[in-house]
Amino acid sequence: MVRALALFGATSLLLTGCQDQASMAGAGRDRISVVGSSTVYPFTTLVAEQFVAANPGVPAPVIESTGTGGGLNLFCKGLGGRYPDISDASRRMKASEYRTCAANGASALMEIQIGLDGVAFAEANNGPKLELTPVDIYRALAAEPGGKPNRAKTWRDVNPALPAIAIQVYGPPSTSGTRDAVAELILARGCEQVMPQMTAVRESKPDDFAHICMRVRDDGPYIDAGENDNLIVQKLQANPQAIGIFGYSYLEENKDRLNGVPLNGIEPTYETIASGQYPGSRPLFLYVKKAHLSAIPNLKAFLSFYTKAWDPDGPLVRRGLIAAPADIRARSVAIVRNQTLLDPKVLN
Repeated sequence: MVRALALFGATSLLLTGCQDQASMAGAGRDRISVVGSSTVYPFTTLVAEQFVAANPGVPAPVIESTGTGGGLNLFCKGLGGRYPDISDASRRMKASEYRTCAANGASALMEIQIGLDGVAFAEANNGPKLELTPVDIYRALAAEPGGKPNRAKTWRDVNPALPAIAIQVYGPPSTSGTRDAVAELILARGCEQVMPQMTAVRESKPDDFAHICMRVRDDGPYIDAGENDNLIVQKLQANPQAIGIFGYSYLEENKDRLNGVPLNGIEPTYETIASGQYPGSRPLFLYVKKAHLSAIPNLKAFLSFYTKAWDPDGPLVRRGLIAAPADIRARSVAIVRNQTLLDPKVLN
């Protein structure tokens, strides 16, 4: 499901593309356009609301929750008023995505880490009180654990210490950065523990590694619940024996109704995610087109406003963001201030 925020009125869409950065100035759009991650969506939405409140008369940014992959696909289609200025992302941009951006004239990008998040596994307060490991999750959700088709139906099938209840996991779709993070942070880790030889394969044959270790099964136990994380919360209330996967902020917002599922005995909390103890810790990003900074009114001011919201005592942490370490916050502030470009060599 795509959610969109338009705080005041309709967005003008009568915008033309541009041949180069100079023509951006004539694009004519007066509203900032943001697409991307459902996890980052509530944080960018809050910043937008506060930015408009602090600057009366400024048109409200239009923010769409499309998933990280879907957002970057839209973002990388080109420069100009028809294309988004910012893409929220709950994982780092892929090298292939950057190449698409570059092929469409948008190679000058800024990568801004806004904070941290955890890929939280959660259940209803009246759920079975599961305690899992990356190996359990790999054996339950991978398409071919150990290189063989997944036949597990219950949690006891993957671990005799777990209850004999059906594996039912509500999670995000394949376009979601949260889904990518589950694969990279949890499934891959469990796979390497089950088959230590896969560690070498990860480096030498990454496609083979992804096929064996990171593909999510599609035969029923994993249930694609779309990009609306609040819908997963509702499903867990209706089905207390199921598990849901979403960003930590949704667990924090619903802690009166949900429990975090421990991984390796570690619960998803602010402290365990910030310290890196929790296996599902991950960074959150904004990607910004530098060419749009001088062409889209208020974009530079909006980014500067954003940098003041992610400190440990700031409004985003109160919303559920995990503040990044001080050195990362300082680096992100410098990127915004100096308009420092992303080096594509760091991408995989």
